[in-house]
Amino acid sequence: MWWYPNTGTGSQKFQEKYDATKSSSWGILGWLAGGGSTPLVDVFTQASGDMVDYHISTVFEALHSIENYLRIQDNTLRGDLASMDLATKENLENLVKVGEELLKKPVTKVNLGTGLYEPYHHTTNEMALKEYFFLSSNYLIIMIFF
Repeated sequence: MWWYPNTGTGSQKFQEKYDATKSSSWGILGWLAGGGSTPLVDVFTQASGDMVDYHISTVFEALHSIENYLRIQDNTLRGDLASMDLATKENLENLVKVGEELLKKPVTKVNLGTGLYEPYHHTTNEMALKEYFFLSSNYLIIMIFF
């Protein structure tokens, strides 16, 4: 028996900001810097975290061990909190607050049919982590994705 808590680094709040009709005519430069943003980078970074969670959830479900997988990720970060290179004291303190609030939120799991996150059991991330650490103290594998 083994457990797999998976902690994400957080991501910006999802926004549908790219229109298929407009983006179909962008060309290379448009995809690199279209409309004051970086569409290509946005697409790859958002998809990366989602795909990791989706694939790991699929494996755990196939092994009938979905109870042993916990993904904790905040997908609502905005502004400075979403910046990966802003290491000011103020921003780091704010990130600690985000982490503390995230522990109080309910556990969610990806619905493999829809790809959307849904509440899973009626417990918080903090309680789930405590249970994982308690039950798996001899078998714990921790993976942190950056």
